Amino acid sequence: MSRSSNEAIIKNALNVCTSAFMGVGAVSFVINLLMLTGPMFMLQVYDRVLTSRSVPTLVALAGIVVGLYAFFGALEALRTKILIRIGSRLDTQLSGATFERAVALPITAGRRAERLEPMRDLDLVRQFLSGPGPSALFDMPWMPVYLGVVFLLHPVLGLVALLGIVILCVLIALNEAFARTPSAKAAAQLLNRNALIEGARQNAEVVAAMGMMPGLRARWLKENHLYLSFQRKASDRAAVFGALTKTLRFVMQSSILGVGAYLAIHEAITPGVMIAASIITSRAAAPIEQAVAQWRGFLSARQGFKRLKQVLESGVYSGPETELPLPVRGLDIEGLFIAAPGETKSIVQNVTFSLKAGEALGVIGPSGSGKSTLGRALVGVWPAARGSIRLDDSDLDQWASERLGMSVGYLPQDIQLFAGSVAENIARFQPDWSSEQVIEAARFANAHDIIARLPDGYDTDVGEGGVILSGGERQRVALARALYGDPFLVVLDEPNSNLDSEGEAALTHALRLLQERGRIVIVIAHRPSAISVVGKLMFMNKGQVGAYGPRDKVLEQILSKPERDSASLKVVSDG
Repeated sequence: MSRSSNEAIIKNALNVCTSAFMGVGAVSFVINLLMLTGPMFMLQVYDRVLTSRSVPTLVALAGIVVGLYAFFGALEALRTKILIRIGSRLDTQLSGATFERAVALPITAGRRAERLEPMRDLDLVRQFLSGPGPSALFDMPWMPVYLGVVFLLHPVLGLVALLGIVILCVLIALNEAFARTPSAKAAAQLLNRNALIEGARQNAEVVAAMGMMPGLRARWLKENHLYLSFQRKASDRAAVFGALTKTLRFVMQSSILGVGAYLAIHEAITPGVMIAASIITSRAAAPIEQAVAQWRGFLSARQGFKRLKQVLESGVYSGPETELPLPVRGLDIEGLFIAAPGETKSIVQNVTFSLKAGEALGVIGPSGSGKSTLGRALVGVWPAARGSIRLDDSDLDQWASERLGMSVGYLPQDIQLFAGSVAENIARFQPDWSSEQVIEAARFANAHDIIARLPDGYDTDVGEGGVILSGGERQRVALARALYGDPFLVVLDEPNSNLDSEGEAALTHALRLLQERGRIVIVIAHRPSAISVVGKLMFMNKGQVGAYGPRDKVLEQILSKPERDSASLKVVSDG
């Protein structure tokens, strides 16, 4: 998505919420009017019923009050339901784009992505909108109305209530000022702590095998201690202001009763006015107390929405509206520089080459030479810092990402399968995948027989990360996924790292067939067998092209230079 389209998504979501909140405001208007039912009933009971001793009047008043309270309860339930649906609607509006950005963050934000959790931020916003916090905010504007009613009952009572409300507002301002910093630090530290847990879970086998648990446990305890300290500080401050608010509210009620009793003794007001003023003042202060109680949730939601807005507005560009035909002719790389996402230092520098349909290129070199980085850029995973990558004379960003994906097959060095069936993984989880294409891709990768022997065949659930499959089976399934849909550009990074001799023979056969079909194949490899069928070869060292040309000529050129270190020669020494 472009930045403008993501801004439109946010704007539309907020517009939906705005119109819904107008309905909540209308309901809140009636609810707060009905909140005067209790004080008015008490006023009538003390000043009319008790003085007249009229039971029919009491019954009539009680009937009216019961009806009003029933209406109040229905409106309160309606307001709660509306708020819940506002939260759900906002989630529905933003969850798709948020999911895309969450998945793309490691590519677009690099290491900074570890500190970002847009889905969690969306949950925070939804939970706040669906809770009691917005109700308190809608009730707060009614404080002047309630104070006005108290002033009408008696100016002195109004002044006492006003003084209490002013002090409560000052407490809210102080709560915001003192809680903001520790709350923000606690939120940031929570992300650090969760990132450490997630990293340890993803590498659980390494942790267990190499005895890393004590060190990681100590690291996690340190991060958790920092988080708890920030959270404790924020909670302590919130607790102090919450207690002050509640205490002041009780003092206000007692003050109103005390001053009212004094005025009643001097016959300036009636006892009913004294009771009604106390109840109305308590109601005027209630939204403030609720707001203080919900303040941490409000701060978390506000910080979460701010982070979410930043993530969404930095949306991934998915191409122009004009739909180009799928590439069929060639691949041209010119002056290509590549840097890791979020970094400025180039890993690959000044790479230039061209391939036509039906040609295959092998990329070799020592570890850390930039081979895998080049592969990521060729399939559009990492953007070019400088230079160009063109398919049929068009830059990669001139295709929508979904359409470009139809022409690209990619087998990364670190193979990751997703929880789901084998068929779904091969079909790239496309909603309209066909069994015929899945089986064709599996046969092409020589994986059909292996899949058929699984408990449920193509319908076997591979588990998270493909845990039920062996390394070789995962590689075969991932290769079939790369070949699904007969893509034009196929980039394979260490495609034979987990294959036995039979698997390598099948891979060699598949590479030949791809070339015969007029596809472009790029094989990144350490083992010589993977480049046995390529026509061209590129040797990379320290991010630069050391040699490029026909395979045999490049191999001869590399092996004839004694100044090459052993690491550089290892990949070709068996040839």
